[in-house]
Amino acid sequence: PAVEGEGESEGESGGEDEPGVRAQPDQDRSHSTIMEGKSCLLKKLEISVSEAEKRTGKNAMNMQEIYTVYLIETRPIDSQSEDENSVPDSLWRRYSEFELLRNYLVIGYPCVVVPPLPEKRAEFVWHKLSADNMDPDFVERRRIGLENFLLRVASHSILSLDTILYLFLTQENGWKEAVNDSGFQAKADSRLKALNATFRVKNPEKRFVELKHYGDELQSVISQLLRVRARVADRLYGVYKVHGNYGRVFSEWSAIEKEMGDGLQSAGHHMDVYAASIDDILEEEEHYADQLKEYLFFAEALRSVCRKHELQQYDLEMAALDLTSKKQQKEELVTGTVRTFSLKGMTSKLFGQETAEQREAKLKQLEEQIVDGEELVKAKNLECEDFVTNAWTDIERFKEQKNKDLKEALISYAVMQISMCKKVSGLFTFSQIKEDTVICRVKADEKPTRPFQQTS
Repeated sequence: PAVEGEGESEGESGGEDEPGVRAQPDQDRSHSTIMEGKSCLLKKLEISVSEAEKRTGKNAMNMQEIYTVYLIETRPIDSQSEDENSVPDSLWRRYSEFELLRNYLVIGYPCVVVPPLPEKRAEFVWHKLSADNMDPDFVERRRIGLENFLLRVASHSILSLDTILYLFLTQENGWKEAVNDSGFQAKADSRLKALNATFRVKNPEKRFVELKHYGDELQSVISQLLRVRARVADRLYGVYKVHGNYGRVFSEWSAIEKEMGDGLQSAGHHMDVYAASIDDILEEEEHYADQLKEYLFFAEALRSVCRKHELQQYDLEMAALDLTSKKQQKEELVTGTVRTFSLKGMTSKLFGQETAEQREAKLKQLEEQIVDGEELVKAKNLECEDFVTNAWTDIERFKEQKNKDLKEALISYAVMQISMCKKVSGLFTFSQIKEDTVICRVKADEKPTRPFQQTS
């Protein structure tokens, strides 16, 4: 999809070095299109989602609503190197506008694993986190997710060259009209058609069948991991906070003990610090949970590519089946024999055979339909081959990205856990406990109570 009249002029004047000059994701492109775009948009433009803001306005039903908008800032990298104090261009976007952009990319680039958006409403939350989509912490995590989405799209060798994406980043008004003018909605496949293709396709590419199963398993595994993590967070939070009760008890106890007061007060302080440390731990854990959620949603992006392959393969099989039927009809017409039961055979027996002129006209019509059918099958076959080649190229890119991202996330999570354990264990060092114990014993030996001595 290209902005009418805009993509051609930009392509002629700017060439490949200008951002947003190519907007031709149609599937009839050759394989060379996939390999173009060596210089992505992110190398020319600095992109960030810097802040979020709540606003009030009227929706399509003319009813008052509260919504969140996000500030997108862009700055050309060349101008940034020349003038470090240059003011970036900025505009506000709603989450629904991000959704529209992604839907356009999914439909316009069916062979690309389009990066997912962050969750619209909080999922896999533990009790301390709010499920409200207006909660400040949730809005902040979503802001980070939206920025990550834009960075992934802008770094993609194909998606980053799209004109609509460039308008989304740089033009406050008019970009929605450009999306609608592209006609992307007319290209969207119905869910019923996709479901029909899933169950009726006979010879799908084996690699895509395996990829679809992998996407299902990946989603299942990450979902289970996030559920377990939420339960562990709930229990861990309770265990840590219970130590706050110890802190309160030790502090009260220290008030009535003269000799052991300092030691008890110190122990109470350590317990309070230990109880409070869980907030930072779980807050940092939430960052890694969001990284896992991104790949939970990536699984749906993989399935989207597989569904498109099934649709194309199903169209090819239907075209081939129709061509076979036409050839059989021609053979029956030429030989005068009917191999299978049909309404045509019944009418011939009831009302007599067709005249020679009628048979000649039908034969000519069938020959034309067979020629058209052969051309259609050939075109569908080439379309499927191009899709498989282009899609698998992007899937291999996604696999490399996934392995790198998940490896870094899990290693960072392990390092964070080790760091937090060291930090917490540092609160209860053996030397500190020994020192507090010695102080209590010394004070008890210096000022023994008289009743205690008499009893001894």
